[in-house]
Amino acid sequence: MDEKRLPLTDHLAELRSRLVKCFISVGVGFLVSYHFSERIFGYLMIPLIQSLPEGSTMVFTGLPEAFFTYLKTAFIAGAFLAVPMILYQMWMFVAPGLYHKERRMVVPFVVCSSIFFIGGAMFGYFIVFPVGFKFFLSFASDVIKPLPSVKEYLSLSAKLLLAFGLIFELPVLTLFLAKLGLITHSFMARNRRYAILLIFVLGAILTPPDVITQLMMAGPLLILYELSIWVAWAVEPKPLGEKEKARKKAKPQKEQEKPAG
Repeated sequence: MDEKRLPLTDHLAELRSRLVKCFISVGVGFLVSYHFSERIFGYLMIPLIQSLPEGSTMVFTGLPEAFFTYLKTAFIAGAFLAVPMILYQMWMFVAPGLYHKERRMVVPFVVCSSIFFIGGAMFGYFIVFPVGFKFFLSFASDVIKPLPSVKEYLSLSAKLLLAFGLIFELPVLTLFLAKLGLITHSFMARNRRYAILLIFVLGAILTPPDVITQLMMAGPLLILYELSIWVAWAVEPKPLGEKEKARKKAKPQKEQEKPAG
């Protein structure tokens, strides 16, 4: 850990520099994604299109709505492409407060976090979207016809993709916090009931106001929390056993009693 303490202004300057690099990486991702924005949005619509009644389509109600939808799609895709760089900049910002051995965990942190984030988004897209959209569309009738707007759909799907990507970061976050000694498996196990309450609150906040989608977020998060307890147990420093302590304590005494050669 660095002994030299930087003043607050230097920390703010460092934070600004890291944020600028994050914005630049998102901007580069946006430029790359904009060329494919229509195709990306087409893939994003597949779960809803497959759930709609035959012959139904999506609509846009304002003249510039489709144009801005493609812009937002490119921005969201660019943000997803920039996830590894954003995670790297986050790590480098806190790196001065870590020991040299801990700083070398940057590559595993970025790789694992990126994989879990993308994996969470894919879980939302392939598992949650089809079930959730079928539930919403089940309320359609001969009188009520579904006419989903591209603007509203993008807003909903982006929110869900981001939410599932973030909650899947829990095991990775737990691993590194336990490795740094900031959290223990016993602490997580003791506070399990509070975590369960918080998980259902988060599920209600991050998902649409229906029980199905909330349960489909809370369920995986509960599993991830239990997995995180085992992850913390596996990586946190283990206390020495009583025999090992006695052996280490007796070893110096025997060396003192040994006659000089």
